[in-house]
Amino acid sequence: MAVRILTLVGSLRSGSHNRRLAEAAVQIAPEHVELGVFDGLGSVPFYNEDIDHEGTVPAEAVKLREAAAEADALLLVSPEYNGTIPAVLKNAIDWLSRPYGAGALSGKPVAVVGTAFGQYGGVWAQDEARKAAKIAGAEVAEELTLSIPGSVVRFAELHPVDDPEVTEKLAGVIEGLAAKATAAV
Repeated sequence: MAVRILTLVGSLRSGSHNRRLAEAAVQIAPEHVELGVFDGLGSVPFYNEDIDHEGTVPAEAVKLREAAAEADALLLVSPEYNGTIPAVLKNAIDWLSRPYGAGALSGKPVAVVGTAFGQYGGVWAQDEARKAAKIAGAEVAEELTLSIPGSVVRFAELHPVDDPEVTEKLAGVIEGLAAKATAAV
């Protein structure tokens, strides 16, 4: 049985380097891993407890929760916006954290990777994503990291899947996350 990993991308721009990094993850995933990217984070409304009641949860949030519940693990791909996590990714974590103690992230292995223009590759945002996911109940794989600096230059004409250093490190994150998901079962 394949390990299912759901990928959430913190950038909504179709050609973003982080979107392309997620595409690379899908392409290099080993046979025993079903890795898919959730499309639609931009349609999920901001979390609001007033609309988070059975029968009133927006359809987009229901789809996100169902996709996360069906996954064995999650891979969060985060750019860095003004030194922190993008709102769309934080919003997804907020929706997945509820109901408190029983949200779709509860007990699930989660790894965070990403790329950014700066010299540190978005580590601040990735640290914030790990922190938020952990508080939301996820089993964050702190040791499974990949921060790629200089994205604008590095990926100007090169897709991440064509960068051997990136694919090697990304493959290690995917394998490690799949192993954690298998061990958690």
